[in-house]
Amino acid sequence: MTFSNPLYFSLLALLVPYVIWYALRWRHSHPVMQVSNTYAFQGLRRSWKEYLVHAPFLLRMACFVLAVVALARPQTTNNWRTTDVEGIDIMLCMDVSTSMLAEDLRPNRVKAAREVAIEFISGRPNDNIGLTLFAGEAYTQCPMTVDHTVLINMLQELQCDMTAKGMIEDGTAIGMGLASAVARLKDSKAKSKVIILLTDGSNNRGDISPLTAAEIAKSFGIRVYTIGVGTNGLARYPMPVAGGVQYIQVPVEIDSKTLQSIAQKTEGEFYRAKDTQGLHEVYREIDKLEKTKLNVKKFSKRYEAFAPFALASALLLLLELLLRVTLLRRIP
Repeated sequence: MTFSNPLYFSLLALLVPYVIWYALRWRHSHPVMQVSNTYAFQGLRRSWKEYLVHAPFLLRMACFVLAVVALARPQTTNNWRTTDVEGIDIMLCMDVSTSMLAEDLRPNRVKAAREVAIEFISGRPNDNIGLTLFAGEAYTQCPMTVDHTVLINMLQELQCDMTAKGMIEDGTAIGMGLASAVARLKDSKAKSKVIILLTDGSNNRGDISPLTAAEIAKSFGIRVYTIGVGTNGLARYPMPVAGGVQYIQVPVEIDSKTLQSIAQKTEGEFYRAKDTQGLHEVYREIDKLEKTKLNVKKFSKRYEAFAPFALASALLLLLELLLRVTLLRRIP
């Protein structure tokens, strides 16, 4: 526990003159009676009130001490703590184009990819993991972080409606998505740097070709695992129509050759995920990667803790007043 205003503890020095004043006052104000012989009083037992005669004084001192502690504002520890953990740096690069709404994976492609990714992140607490999304354009949804709660919350809210809302253009800019992920990993000091690139189509947008982006990744020592999501042939796709949704069959057009070339250039692996089991295979492969030490800073939040001390001080003051006017009331 730390204190925001420790200078208030200097007020405790006032207790010294207060104790001296109380001792002198008690000596001069305590009633006495002189008798020639105390033999007659030897058998008398002391009243329980005599044992409590100094209780108000002690309660008032305790009340003062607790009040000073409350003024000093006790707080829980609030600092950055640096630790070394074992982990790798990973960027998830996910396709969020409208074609990811196809339902050949259950409940659909994007939700299946999202749930498996969340499971993967939960099983790797020491890794720096980030998230890049792409359709016709690419952007970083979450930079690399060990605060996986934030990352998982973002993934849980992931939808394919960004193109419908006009946030990004529809399409499949694989090269742009990969280049954006590389930009987040290029300055990493980790020995193992990985991008998991997941898409269900072929590159048809963007200013950077997928193979050019792969060359850039290779130059920075980044390994790319590529996943082509979708069954062979046709896939069930929800087409919005007036008043509802009509399901149609659309062809699955995955550029497996390009995805395989990206993986080969960067010493990664290419996977065809026809179901969620294919996604699990990717993550099991990543678990085999070499780990490296990461320097991680953790922040502990500050909480005010003065309230219990202030409440205890007020209760002791009330108790002291009650004793003075009831059980320990003195008649001049």
